[in-house]
Amino acid sequence: MSTLNLVPACYQDYRREAERKLPRQLFDYVDGGAYSEVTMQRNVDDFERLALKQRVMRDVSHVDPACNVLGDELTIPAALAPIGMAGMMARRGELQAKRAADAFGIPFTLSTVSICSLEEVASVSKKPFWFQLYMLKDRGAVVALLERATAVGVTTLVFTVDLAVVGARYRDVRNGMGGGTSPFGRLRAGIIDYLLHPRWAYDVGIKGQPHAFGNLREFVSEATTPADFKAWIDSQIDASVTWRDIEWLRSIWPGKLIIKGVLTAEDASAAFDTGADGIVISNHGGRQLDGVPSTVTALPRVMDTISGRGAIIIDSGIRCGQDILKARALGADMVLIGRPWVYANAARGERGVKALLTNMRAEMQVSMALTGVNDLSKVDRQILDSC
Repeated sequence: MSTLNLVPACYQDYRREAERKLPRQLFDYVDGGAYSEVTMQRNVDDFERLALKQRVMRDVSHVDPACNVLGDELTIPAALAPIGMAGMMARRGELQAKRAADAFGIPFTLSTVSICSLEEVASVSKKPFWFQLYMLKDRGAVVALLERATAVGVTTLVFTVDLAVVGARYRDVRNGMGGGTSPFGRLRAGIIDYLLHPRWAYDVGIKGQPHAFGNLREFVSEATTPADFKAWIDSQIDASVTWRDIEWLRSIWPGKLIIKGVLTAEDASAAFDTGADGIVISNHGGRQLDGVPSTVTALPRVMDTISGRGAIIIDSGIRCGQDILKARALGADMVLIGRPWVYANAARGERGVKALLTNMRAEMQVSMALTGVNDLSKVDRQILDSC
């Protein structure tokens, strides 16, 4: 069936439409993972392997997937994950996603390397959003970004710690975004690939300007393209960061602090020892170290050690409402939704993100009803089939 006539029902539908609309280099940037993409695929497959236990003859006339996490009332236990360069996938994409998240009732997380700036995103509404940050070599830049985040009302900082070095993504190398030397790759990364996608070229390429990294312009004043900003951010990745740096961060950041990029119980404990309010069990969507476990298999091992110390969040592999429910059943407080919202945004903009989230909530409600629970607080491992 042609995607032109398709009514999207799930993330795969949005993914297909996004692939059709986006230049190849941009689609692969979102869609791809590190090396052979083994971990990226594990993230999805291991969620699918978890079976739900169907129960009958329960009063499920009213099913509520809402919850409270870190003091925030959420319509479902989820937030939109930080996605770099989302504003290249849809016109001012971060603004569209923020409006959709606000309307739906979950947090939006702005990436350090977003196209839209903190100030631009804050102008959407007075509803607070989350901000994701890396530890940069220029600690003055870190402080300046935190001050700007505070000034626009950000109270939750998501600090990513699994980027001591940048993972190798072969798709990016092949099409010219990952430092490859192929002349064809460089050509495809340029104007020809954009011209092959005229709708994107007009709506995003022309009408969606400026294409700067909005949060970094003050530090890279001579940069004119996303590639210029990417070169600067790559040079700022600090491989010497330790938990002492997180203690320093905790000392200067007054709001809630979530450490993103934890896969082991030892690192989870260390994160809480530094004063974190929560952690994100994450392998960066399979984009960093290929061959590591999926996050959903890491979750129970981490939970056994640190349960009760703070909020437990999981990302990587969340594709539908059933995945969110399975994560809750294994002990996670909430999830971060990554690729699906970007596919939906690229395919159909703000209304696509709203529809995706509405579908996810409906999937949760149906799955809760058919596993015999009507309240999210009652969801635990008993809804999973151990066979």
